This record gives sequence, structure tokens and C-alpha cells, in this order.
Amino acid sequence: MRLYLGIPVVLLGLLTAASGMAAITRGWALPTNRKSVHRPQLYGWGQLMMATALGWQAVFGLLIDDLGTRHWGTLTGSLLMVTGIIVIAVSHRTAGHQRGGSAS
Repeated sequence: MRLYLGIPVVLLGLLTAASGMAAITRGWALPTNRKSVHRPQLYGWGQLMMATALGWQAVFGLLIDDLGTRHWGTLTGSLLMVTGIIVIAVSHRTAGHQRGGSAS
């Protein structure tokens, strides 16, 4: 990974981590996700996993020169990112679940 790719990845990871911490501590979610997030703390943990994965991939992509170590490091970061996506998906409401409405 080159520096011109590493800087945006690190910045995106920091913003995701800040949003995740806000979701965990305050129950705050981004305005585009507020209606669909059912469990904000779980959503925040998923965002923190995503931020960790981005940082992990940036470190192994920028700082590690050994190809074998770089390969396994970025693969681990990818698995962590997929796990974060799954956690975020679990924190969202399902399409059939409606609060306060009657099913008629």
C-alpha cells in the first residue's frame, strides 16, 4: 500500500472509530442510519471492529515488507472487517419489524 492510499485509510479508520465510540457511549448513530439501527451499542462495536480492521490493513500494507507476513496480516484484517460488517448488520432492524404500528 502506498502512502497516498494509506493516509485516507487511516483517516477513515479514525472517523469510524470516533463514530463507534459515540454509538457505544452515547447511543448516537449517524443521521443516515438512525432509523434503521436497533441496538446502537452493538452497532458501535461493529464500527470499532471495522476501524481496527482498517488500521490493521494499513499497518500491514505500509510497514511490513515481508510478503508472507503482509499476506496473512491483510487477510486477518479482511476477516475482521467481514466480522464487523456482520455485527453491524445484526444491529439493524429487520424489514418485517415495525414499532408501534398495527399489521393490517
